[in-house]
Amino acid sequence: MIWRCGRYSFDTQMPVVMGILNVTPDSFSDGGRNFAPDAAIRAARAMHEAGALIIDVGGESTRPGAAPVSVEEELSRTLGVVRTLASEGLCVSIDTRHPEVAEAAVDAGASIVNDVSGFRDPMMVKVAGDCVAGVIVMHMLGEPATMQDAPQYADVVAQVRDYLVGQAEMLQRAGITRDRIAIDPGPGFGKTPQQSIELMRNLHEFVRTGYPVVAAPSRKSYVGYAYGIPEPAERDEASAQEALLACELGASVVRMHNVPLAVAKLADVRPFALLGLGCNVALVADPGEEREGKIAQLNMAISSLSMMPDTQIVDVSGFYASEPAYFEDQDEFVNAVVLVRTGLAPRDLLGYLQAIENSLGRVRERENGPRTCDIDLLDYQLYASDDEQLTLPHPRLTERDFVVKPLLELLPGHILSDGTPVAEETVRVGWAHRIR
Repeated sequence: MIWRCGRYSFDTQMPVVMGILNVTPDSFSDGGRNFAPDAAIRAARAMHEAGALIIDVGGESTRPGAAPVSVEEELSRTLGVVRTLASEGLCVSIDTRHPEVAEAAVDAGASIVNDVSGFRDPMMVKVAGDCVAGVIVMHMLGEPATMQDAPQYADVVAQVRDYLVGQAEMLQRAGITRDRIAIDPGPGFGKTPQQSIELMRNLHEFVRTGYPVVAAPSRKSYVGYAYGIPEPAERDEASAQEALLACELGASVVRMHNVPLAVAKLADVRPFALLGLGCNVALVADPGEEREGKIAQLNMAISSLSMMPDTQIVDVSGFYASEPAYFEDQDEFVNAVVLVRTGLAPRDLLGYLQAIENSLGRVRERENGPRTCDIDLLDYQLYASDDEQLTLPHPRLTERDFVVKPLLELLPGHILSDGTPVAEETVRVGWAHRIR
């Protein structure tokens, strides 16, 4: 998918670094360093040269307990910096919760409006609707001055996710196209360190919404809590590690202070691969337990996948029951799709998958026939091949309902490595429905 931000577009499968430029005297970790316009412009240029594709300019500190800044003061801090950077061809984001500032910044050349208050102000929605800039909808509980006053959630991941989806859908009803919208769960904004960690370890839940996900771990209090680093300015290495983890979980943009360190760390992002699992031979004595037996077989396969070297399971779809395809005179299948990050090359990965199939009693006597476990390598990021040993993407992927439905559950709007979009309209065999 593409995130469209004015005259700029970003491929959401490739990590994008957004450099943080605080033009403030009181931001929590670097307040005052870039307060002077000349210093801010020099810092932005350096971040761009180091690999930041977006520069996020903010003129109001939103650290916990921060005092509000007048619109006039925020404009005086940011507008000249935005205008200069945009005129030099940089993609500039304006980090503000004030519509007057957002509108002036867009007029000065900003291509993204990053609203920490999540577009709760109808006037901010109007600003977004009147331009073509990209937008970032962030979740914040309350206001900066009060957001850390004992924040409570019944389920922080579900509540924050549902709020962001609701705000994104509201923006779409207001005329902002879906491909302009990104979401940010807002770690540290009205969340305890433990709540922020829970959010950041479950970013795949936000990826499932189909909107590009912005991760902002840089120097946050949860990083200090998790790694035992009390001083914000000393958290850059740990923040870069958090950025890497966020991208492996599916984040599209990471908002960072130390751009060179983040760019270097993100060179270690492993490609993602999509695996299709199927079973229609249940090793159970009671015929009434056949479906549960098939699910148990797939769960054993998933456990084995987690043991592969240099490979991490990121997300697993629900289980889907499907009618058999191609060879139809056989039992119902149970299917799932697994998303992994892996350092294994495609053919090496295929070898491990076949070994797992064999360990679970896979018999290959008839093409498309009964099987205790089938694991297909469906897609491998940025890799396409067509030979006798391995064809990628899987040549029949888009026609199979039992693959398309669980795949789109994990990655809505997914485009395969050869540029083919995955959509339910192309399905013609193996009709499936979700059972768990």
